[in-house]
Amino acid sequence: MAIASRIKKVTRPRAKALTPPVDFGELGAPINRANPFYFGFIATLGALTAIVLLRALASLSQIFVLILIALFLATGLNPAVEALRRKNLTRTTAVAIIFTSVIAFVIFFALVVAPPVLSQGTQLINKAPQLLDELTNNQTIARLNNEFGIIDTLQSKLKSVTSNGTLLISTFGGVLGVGKSILSGFFSFLTVLVLTLYFITSLPQAVNLGLSLVPASRRERVGRLTQAIIARVGSFVGSQIVIAVMASIFVLLLSLVLGLPSPFAIAMIIFVCGLIPLIGHFIGSSIVTIIALTQSVPIGVIALVAYIVYVQIENYVVTPRIMKKTMSVPGVVTIIAALIGSSLLGLVGGLLAVPVAAAIILILDEVVIPRAKTS
Repeated sequence: MAIASRIKKVTRPRAKALTPPVDFGELGAPINRANPFYFGFIATLGALTAIVLLRALASLSQIFVLILIALFLATGLNPAVEALRRKNLTRTTAVAIIFTSVIAFVIFFALVVAPPVLSQGTQLINKAPQLLDELTNNQTIARLNNEFGIIDTLQSKLKSVTSNGTLLISTFGGVLGVGKSILSGFFSFLTVLVLTLYFITSLPQAVNLGLSLVPASRRERVGRLTQAIIARVGSFVGSQIVIAVMASIFVLLLSLVLGLPSPFAIAMIIFVCGLIPLIGHFIGSSIVTIIALTQSVPIGVIALVAYIVYVQIENYVVTPRIMKKTMSVPGVVTIIAALIGSSLLGLVGGLLAVPVAAAIILILDEVVIPRAKTS
């Protein structure tokens, strides 16, 4: 028993000595928030934080643009995915079918369009001096050339950039610039493709996650409005495709009538240009006119005038009616929204302007105006 008691005494843990609390002094008086120095410090700190955030956002602007484009494409392809799902297909299978179709179209476009564009571009460069000489046969152009030297300047500039075969290289800023432009474009395209795949696959989960943050009493109504906005974005993408198809058919017929080379390739180029808002037809008209000029100057003028007339009809007659029918957006709002969006965010702003306007009109019709009537 004595041995056991000794073992217990040895193994018994010693009680920790209680250390007295450290005295850090008494609390001081609270800071006077009405003091101008305190207000100036907080305001300066807030301004510096805002500047740092804005600079960070500016440095990441290209990434945000790619994310916006991918989100827009995913929302636009969602109606096609939902249409396939109504045929008893899983969402994964529907997304795989849609993406396979998109990739097949890109490959077909590259195989059909790239060779004619390269050959016709080379032909145009070789024929450019002859075209400039033919322009001087016109009395008006010859008189302007004598007064201002327009044709002479173009001829000298053309000789300077094509004499040693450096037209393409000088355009992109040297050999390294060409490689950098190609790699940058490829990786941007790949990034948008991968992000679009992720967004369109997880779109229902993202919508449900956002709706879970809404109060339960309003969740159903907010969910219906969200689905309606997504449907309007899809309608806008479908409308752009219809308009682009109409433009490509017109250019195909115009190319066949004028006898332009590779008319189907030209129509395919115009189809892609028609998907770009605002500046798409400017690019398309330039391409068609340049290709037509390789045949003769009068054919180039006819092609340019015909394309301009078609664009005016499309902008002021066809597009407003399609947008009003599919998205319930008035024609004036469509034009104004596109102009404002392109002024604020450039090409991406022009692309997103009409769907954003449609979403705002929907919210005004379903939320703001009814609430104003009952108040």
